[in-house]
Amino acid sequence: MWRSFALPAFALVASLARPGLAQVHSDCNPMNETACPPNPAFGMDYTFHFNATPHRDAWETHAGAVEYHPDTGVSFAIHQQGDSPTIRSKFYFFGGRTEIHLRAAAGKGIISSMMWLSDTLDEVDWEFVGVNQTMALSNYFGKGEEIYTEGVNHVTPFNVFDDYHNYTTLWTRDRLEWWIDGERVRVLHRADALRDGYLYPQTPMRLYLGIWAGGDPRLPEGTREWAGGDTEYENGPYVMYIKKALVEDFSTGREYVYGDDSGSWESIDIVDGNSTVKEALLAPPSKSLSEKFNDLPEAARIGVYAGGGSVGALILFTLVFYIIRQRRRGAREAEAAARIAEEERLEMESYKKRGINPDSFAGQTGTEYKSNQAVGKDGSIRSESFDIPVAAAGPLGGAGFPEKGWGNGGYGSAPGTGLQSPRSPLMERNGEALQSPTFPHQSPYHDASPTRENFQSPLRTGSPGMPPRGPLPADPHRSVSTPPQSYGNMRLGSPAPSHPSRSFSANQGYGGDSQDHWNNGGHR
Repeated sequence: MWRSFALPAFALVASLARPGLAQVHSDCNPMNETACPPNPAFGMDYTFHFNATPHRDAWETHAGAVEYHPDTGVSFAIHQQGDSPTIRSKFYFFGGRTEIHLRAAAGKGIISSMMWLSDTLDEVDWEFVGVNQTMALSNYFGKGEEIYTEGVNHVTPFNVFDDYHNYTTLWTRDRLEWWIDGERVRVLHRADALRDGYLYPQTPMRLYLGIWAGGDPRLPEGTREWAGGDTEYENGPYVMYIKKALVEDFSTGREYVYGDDSGSWESIDIVDGNSTVKEALLAPPSKSLSEKFNDLPEAARIGVYAGGGSVGALILFTLVFYIIRQRRRGAREAEAAARIAEEERLEMESYKKRGINPDSFAGQTGTEYKSNQAVGKDGSIRSESFDIPVAAAGPLGGAGFPEKGWGNGGYGSAPGTGLQSPRSPLMERNGEALQSPTFPHQSPYHDASPTRENFQSPLRTGSPGMPPRGPLPADPHRSVSTPPQSYGNMRLGSPAPSHPSRSFSANQGYGGDSQDHWNNGGHR
């Protein structure tokens, strides 16, 4: 059996509880200010299931943090001093009904609450004190006036901390009703409200759900006594759960506007139109790709199939073409590799037939070629004396040439010689400039001219270098600095073998007046 009662002693203690309700305030009070924004209307009825985060256009976190669970709904937990997690609706309702399926939190000094609050601070409450397991408190306030005589305790036949129960509030222009699990436990008529009905709640409300610590040691002693004593945070957390909430707005429209500063029911103007939150909540969910496809006309679906088939065929053709091309390219490369391998095999067999070891690349003599050796016409290998040591001097100085290996008057015999023009190095004999040195031994480079038939000369290059590996080609051109002599500009008609290119610095022709160019001065 339900029992409701209000005690004067309770009212006296509860009068000190209001400072703990930190949520009770207004961002803009139309009774005190003239530029307050309109209240967005709900304009519908809707059940919010808190097993997941609710629609962001409908709800917002007002204080602290809450968690949403598939089984228990939204949880409001106090872990430490200062915690008071609260959520509130973004919409307002003007006359209406709420059903809150709530499981209260047990604990000394812990208050679980459901509250309606308007911009003019009209208020309607359900509250549960954490030390009383069979008690629910209903209350109301008007215009923010702190009169604490209207609270009523309702004894319940169940433990409010053990399970979810439906706490309903119904509000019209003329009366307020409080219900628990489908049974009405209190009615307040407007005429019976304080100050002849002036403090009866009559302006658009928004819904707050939350938990707070009425036993916080920082609050007044009377408040802490009403809440059941000082909150023992070390024994927490203290958790309130709400599984779902039904909200119904008895008015319809887009928004609610205060026509004056009276705060009366009659001063509220209802603006026609569609509620933005209603449109957001009732908007159809985004369709999946398959659903969008099924909504297309049959002709469009056929076109999609045809287009998809064409694209698939093109992709398949491209893939087949690529595979065939790669196979052909691979076959050509394999054929080329096989041909090269066969050529190498035949070459190796040829070496073996001639008695040549391909690995050492040596002939029957077992002698390898060296840079200071020359190969004769008969295939013999002879050591030459024109090895060129590495010198640090520049290319124009005599010190950069070898000191020995060019006969009695070879390069390098006059150390300290200054830099000269880039020409063949000269030596002196009897005060005359000498030309190329001679050698006492035979060389494959034999000059058969009438005047120098016994002279052997290495390849005449601009600077010392490697010896030639074979007979030199004929040089039909004379030096650009050489005047015509007895043999003419071109040696093509000479019976003698061709000789290497002359130095650009030579000043006499071959066989001319001066025979010093090829060392006619005695260096034979």
